[in-house]
Amino acid sequence: MPPRKLQRHLVWLESFAAAVEAGSLDAAAEHLGVARSVVSEHLRALEEALAGGEPLLERAPGRRLHLTARGERLYEGTRTPLQQLDVKRLRDLASTEASLRLGLNPTVSSLLLGGVARDAARAGFKLVASFGSAYELVRGVQAGQLDLALGFTPLPPHRGVETESLLTLPFAVLAGPDSTLAREAHGRRSLHVRDLQGHAFVDWLRNDPYGSANAARFAAHAVTVREVARVESFLHLYELLRAYRACAIAPDLRALQPFPEDVAVWPLREEEPQRVEVVALWPHGRPGAEARRVIEGLRQRLGGRRR
Repeated sequence: MPPRKLQRHLVWLESFAAAVEAGSLDAAAEHLGVARSVVSEHLRALEEALAGGEPLLERAPGRRLHLTARGERLYEGTRTPLQQLDVKRLRDLASTEASLRLGLNPTVSSLLLGGVARDAARAGFKLVASFGSAYELVRGVQAGQLDLALGFTPLPPHRGVETESLLTLPFAVLAGPDSTLAREAHGRRSLHVRDLQGHAFVDWLRNDPYGSANAARFAAHAVTVREVARVESFLHLYELLRAYRACAIAPDLRALQPFPEDVAVWPLREEEPQRVEVVALWPHGRPGAEARRVIEGLRQRLGGRRR
């Protein structure tokens, strides 16, 4: 197989990373198997393309290279998968402009992004938002690709990631309009998992921890449901509840926003109640100024909604 040919800006980035890690242009050139002048040319091209000619590396005492502020931000991003490092992304990394790389669970984004965006706009920093599963958010924070992430528990193993619980939510039973459960349980104040026996049920995808939790609930109480669909988030759930006239067990989001008026809702009654937390995640150490601003805004908005 012929060697993969990197795009030009990634070749420049390779020389930059080698110079940082080797500590000198000579050592970087030896590591890469090229002339010193080639490494120097690549660094100049990268600085011109990303930083308007401003340096990413400077000479320190003893002739060893050290990173400038721009260079530090850029080097942190070199751990990102290569296919994600287009020139625009590299410019963001090398910029001294105040910014926050924010990752969100899709459902969390629909609930909290508006307030976060207003906080960012008032504080005057750039917000770069992306979306992902719990696994993707944790990996993004671990790899230094995200400054802050907002999601739900449970979280996968997250070594090197610090977290803060912002809100705790119980579980609820939801039922679509005209569903059998909505008719049978009308007027009930709460439901147990046993009340779902035999009903059409919308579950969470099998790689979603809520799906595993539901399977454990049903097994523990010898309950059998008719699974008619699976979803990844609340962005899909309501339409399926309506179409299949089905029910679901899900986190009770009413502390954040009302459920649709045509969807019936009951608190889930459990012998050992389970809870879901809305959490903030950031790389180990104190979060940056922009992340702290967002977290503080969330604390203020969610503090009165804790259950």
